[in-house]
Amino acid sequence: MTHLRLGLNIDHVATVRNARGSGYPDPVRAAFLAAEAGADGITAHLREDRRHITDDDIARLSEGLPIPLNLEMASTDEMLAIALRHRPHAACIVPEKREERTTEGGLDAAGGHNHLAPMVRELRAANIRVSLFIEPDAAQIEAAIRLGAPVVELHTGRYAELSGEAQVVELRRLADAAALAAKNGIEVHAGHGLTFDNVQPVAAIPQLAELNIGHFLIGEAIFEGLGPVVRRMRDLMDAVR
Repeated sequence: MTHLRLGLNIDHVATVRNARGSGYPDPVRAAFLAAEAGADGITAHLREDRRHITDDDIARLSEGLPIPLNLEMASTDEMLAIALRHRPHAACIVPEKREERTTEGGLDAAGGHNHLAPMVRELRAANIRVSLFIEPDAAQIEAAIRLGAPVVELHTGRYAELSGEAQVVELRRLADAAALAAKNGIEVHAGHGLTFDNVQPVAAIPQLAELNIGHFLIGEAIFEGLGPVVRRMRDLMDAVR
């Protein structure tokens, strides 16, 4: 199987920084450390309320990052303008509610087709790789095909929360969705809630090209350091590929 890329989401380095209103810890420094440790990309979600990542973070990441930047963004005119200004390697369109603690569930690509279509076209015209963060559901994948999105990221949150047979069933759902997307020429990513303990069954899905992992790795880095936890996740992923 091909190399499975690891994208590190640095949002919660910014969460810790913003808790004190100081300049540290710096999420951009974390991005560079992750690159040195073997991460293949950096993900940052510029939320509408700027609760963690800020506009300045995106500007600094866009200037000198040695690995690709994946900008997670709501499907708004403001975020589209920011993406077009900074031209990240990739833009992943995610659902966003102000009251949620983190992104809950996947984007309704099927129900939002008319709203999303011009946004996907503009991002693609700017040579930004467009990804849709969706549930592992055939209807959503078919919507992504109609929208012309070259990438989907499958939401693994439900898988991460389950255990036993229910988790096995959800893993099969992820695998079926990945196979359907890949069969139709879409590159498949996955992420949300993945940890050292649950990542390997997902990483073993042959059609997956990338995993994006954030909160768990940033939390573990408090105890072990960012470099070691990135390398350990990298090793776990590589072991099943």
